[in-house]
Amino acid sequence: MRLAKASHKAIVYACKNYHYSKVNPNSSFGYSVFNDDDKFCGVVLFGVGANNNIGRPFGLVKGQIAELVRVALNGSQKQTTQVLSKARYLFKKDNPTVRMLISFADTEQNHKGIIYQADNWFYVGDTISADEYLFRGKRWHGRAFRSQFGSHIPYKNEIEIIRGSVKHRYIYPLTKDLISLCESLSKPYPKKELTL
Repeated sequence: MRLAKASHKAIVYACKNYHYSKVNPNSSFGYSVFNDDDKFCGVVLFGVGANNNIGRPFGLVKGQIAELVRVALNGSQKQTTQVLSKARYLFKKDNPTVRMLISFADTEQNHKGIIYQADNWFYVGDTISADEYLFRGKRWHGRAFRSQFGSHIPYKNEIEIIRGSVKHRYIYPLTKDLISLCESLSKPYPKKELTL
């Protein structure tokens, strides 16, 4: 298996075809994943985070924390955990000032963050759900909607405000000095419910 910097075309294709959201997020770094037969498996994407204060709970400022925003794979890779580990390594090498990664698992999709658990990320609790917008048949995260349309909304009668989903939050320290902080914030992993 190998990873290489992803082209915009590869990112768009993988997000549209291999991820449940079908959305290409804002990302600053992307890595294409190729299996042992050198066949394209998808992408792993990192970005600056949902807001400028994403690192504040951990004593970090913008540029010291990044978000793993997308794992869009087609399943032809051997191990997703190995992909994640290699992507983390490359990202840290390419971004030496970043000290921590954060990522989220969407409870609305019944995701528990199993890939993060398998890769030894720290679970630090759930987010508070935020308002989202339903506009012309499309669901928008609040920030994405305001970015697209601005704070002045010309189509107020066409918008339905709905409650967004809760997300499980995971962190991964990229520097040794943050390990004890991550351990102190860590909570037991969310588990999948057993069905009988």
